[in-house]
Amino acid sequence: MHRGASFLGSEVAILCGAMSWVSERNLVAAMSNAGGFGLIACGAMTPELLDAEIAATKKLTDKPFGVNLITMHPLLMDLIAVCAKHQVGHVVLAGGLPPAGSLDAIKGSGAKLICFAPALSLAKKLIRSGVDALVVEGMEAGGHIGPVSTSVLAQEILPEVAEAVPVFVAGGIGRGEAIAAYLEMGAAGVQLGTRFVCATESIAHANFKKAFLRASARDAVASVQIDPRLPVIPVRALKNASSELFTAKQREVAAALDEGTVAMGEAQLQIEHYWAGALRRAVIDGDVEHGSLMAGQSVGMVTKEEPVAEIIAVLMAEAAAAFEKRVA
Repeated sequence: MHRGASFLGSEVAILCGAMSWVSERNLVAAMSNAGGFGLIACGAMTPELLDAEIAATKKLTDKPFGVNLITMHPLLMDLIAVCAKHQVGHVVLAGGLPPAGSLDAIKGSGAKLICFAPALSLAKKLIRSGVDALVVEGMEAGGHIGPVSTSVLAQEILPEVAEAVPVFVAGGIGRGEAIAAYLEMGAAGVQLGTRFVCATESIAHANFKKAFLRASARDAVASVQIDPRLPVIPVRALKNASSELFTAKQREVAAALDEGTVAMGEAQLQIEHYWAGALRRAVIDGDVEHGSLMAGQSVGMVTKEEPVAEIIAVLMAEAAAAFEKRVA
C-alpha cells in the first residue's frame, strides 16, 4: 500500500469511488482530510460546474484529490482543461479507452492519468499507451459495471501488470480483510464507493442512506439491456421502480434509432443523462422509489452512518489484523 499511497500523495491507498451527486466537495474533502483519496465525480457536469466544484473542494482541503471524467462526455477536452487550470494532480478516465488527444492533454498538464481496465488485454494496451495507473473493477461494484467479477479480474490482471504500474482493485470490497488479500496479490491499493455513501459527511439524502442501511447484497441488481443494437453498459443499483423506468427509456431511445432521429452517439448520451437525472432524484431529492439507487453488492456491509475517518480506521485495522494472523 505504500506504493499506492506514494502515487496518490495520500496516507493510505484507499480511493473513494466517483459516485455522481455523492462524490462532491464535502465527501471528497472529507476523504482526503482523513488520509484517503477523494475523487470528484464529474459525470454530466459542464466545464463551468466542474470549475466551481474543484475550487470549492480546494477550500475544504489542502490534501491531494482527483477528478473522474467520463470518456464519452462531448466536452471532455474542455473538462481536461479545467483540471489543468486547477493543477489537479490525478485524473481518472472512466467509460472506455482514452479518446484521441485526451491522454496527451492530461499528461501534458502534469497530472497522473488513471484508467479502468476491464480485461487483461486492455490493461496491457493502456500501459503501452502511457497511463500511470489502473483501476481493476469487477461486476460487484455499483453504477456502471462490466461482466467479470473482481476476484477473477484481480487474479488475471495483477500478476501480469502490477509491477509495471500501480493497480487499484475495486468492486464488492467492504472489509479490510479483502483489502489485505488484494494487497497480497500485488495491488497498490483499493477503491471503495458503496462503503462511503452513508458517511456522515456524505450529502446523500436521508432516504437514500436509509435504503442502503436496509439493503442486503442480493438487493443490488444489474440493469437489463433490451436492444442489442444499443450498447448500454449495465448499471448495478438497488431494486425499485426505476428499473422499469429505465427499460421504458431504452425502448424510447431504440425507437428513435429506428426512426433515424438520433445517431448512436447521441443515443448513448441520452442513456447517460437518464442515469444522471435518476440518480439525482434519489441522492438529492430523496425519491428512493423512482430515482436510481446505484449500489454495489457490498451494500449489505454498510450498517450505520459514521464519519469517513472512522470507516478508514476500521478498514485499516481489519486489514492489519488479517496480516497479523498470516504472520502468527
